[in-house]
Amino acid sequence: MSTVVVEAISAPQIRSRLFEALDIYVAAMGYPRGTEHHRAPMWAEHILRDGWRAVGAFLTDDPTAPPPSTAPLVGIAYGYRGAAHHWWDQQVRQGLVATGVESAQVETVLGDYFELTELHVHPQAQGRGIGEALLRELLTDRPEQGVLLSTPEVSEEDNRAWHLYRRLGFTDVLRHFVFVGDHRPFAVLGHALPLDGTAPAGHS
Repeated sequence: MSTVVVEAISAPQIRSRLFEALDIYVAAMGYPRGTEHHRAPMWAEHILRDGWRAVGAFLTDDPTAPPPSTAPLVGIAYGYRGAAHHWWDQQVRQGLVATGVESAQVETVLGDYFELTELHVHPQAQGRGIGEALLRELLTDRPEQGVLLSTPEVSEEDNRAWHLYRRLGFTDVLRHFVFVGDHRPFAVLGHALPLDGTAPAGHS
């Protein structure tokens, strides 16, 4: 019986399997086919950012051995160190200011954080704890003070992503925020690092 093993993925590995990882992203998000071609250049550019790290969930028949480079991917997560010149940081900064958050608090939230950019599990592999395993592996031994992420708003926070983030203690930083170029409202959530810490990062 196949087992899922979560392991770090190097930059050369993700480059060689970029479209396999993007297939998971498209399936998990319910996007139309072809979206992966638009996202590929962005993912490739992200690899070059300071503090980039990626982990994958591999389907393997031998859980005692490192998954071979050819083992199928069923989950992917990556991120990097947040920075003021990044578009996402600038958007969140503007959103916080617009809601009346004082500049000192904005700097506290955005001063030293890991941006969890992508976390996706293929729909056929969901419900097995893979998302949490990816998240914990990705955030292990990070030097930043906190982690931030954005996720689409859903009614009553009722989907797997929201359940995972709330269960692990992520709290609200910014709610019902619309990023430039996307009509959907998003929530920005945060947590102190290490992940098992008791003081969530951000603004409630």
